[in-house]
Amino acid sequence: MAHTPHSVLEDRRCTSGVAGLDDVLAGGMPRDCFYLVQGDPGSGKTTIALQFLREGQRLGESVFYITLSETASELEKIARSHGWTLADMPKLELSAIESLLRPEDQTTVFHPSELELNNVIRLVLAETRKHRPTRVVFDSLSEFRLLAETPLRYRRQLLTLKQEFARLGSTVLLLDDKTDNTLIGSDPHVLSLTHGVIEMQQYSPDYGRSRRRLRVLKMRGVKFREGYHDYVIETGGIRLFPRLVAAEHHTEFKREAVRSGVDELDNLLGGGLDAGTTALILGHAGSSRR
Repeated sequence: MAHTPHSVLEDRRCTSGVAGLDDVLAGGMPRDCFYLVQGDPGSGKTTIALQFLREGQRLGESVFYITLSETASELEKIARSHGWTLADMPKLELSAIESLLRPEDQTTVFHPSELELNNVIRLVLAETRKHRPTRVVFDSLSEFRLLAETPLRYRRQLLTLKQEFARLGSTVLLLDDKTDNTLIGSDPHVLSLTHGVIEMQQYSPDYGRSRRRLRVLKMRGVKFREGYHDYVIETGGIRLFPRLVAAEHHTEFKREAVRSGVDELDNLLGGGLDAGTTALILGHAGSSRR
């Protein structure tokens, strides 16, 4: 596959591949940055990540999917439900990482989790340098957080990944679950390191089907459309419906009187109703308001 040179990409936005999302982001995400996509289970984080990578492939960019929580088989099932195939999408899955965690690697000097995390970071960086991707998805931070155990090690390793991806010129989506019913701002280690934060929600009203909505909490250097935006997951991926803003749909018109067709009434109104205004006509039944 022919890849687009980085020098050509650096002045352009990284489009998401999600209908409606680029409109919310005023054209897409700035390139070569870290982005957090956090949401409830079932809100469509994996789907939006796959659309992001498929959009990169469509544009001739190199992509890479790093998964600690999904197997390649599970990703293929999700893709098939949308009519996609991931055969040509480079992936690093948990089984490859587990091969590094052999019993003979264990030691009494270091804590097992420290060895596991170091092995994971080493393999991720090695594979990333091999593929040199323009777009990366890291799924998920919840598994990475468990391996790190302490906030200090967690933040240090995130910084290591951020610096390495920045050197490679990669735009990265970090996926994270929100399962503790707390606000998205509960993880300052990620929020302070990321260039943008997208929150995805799924909630069920008392009546009717479940609804999903998305909002951009942070996007440095982008005048994005604030507030909640509804979206649906359908065959073919996520479709977002940007929130309408009345001021963005202003229509120019001539400020003149609009005649009613009744000369006497128009004379009474000083020539007619003003264009662009609303008039309420009241009257009893049978008074010929029409």
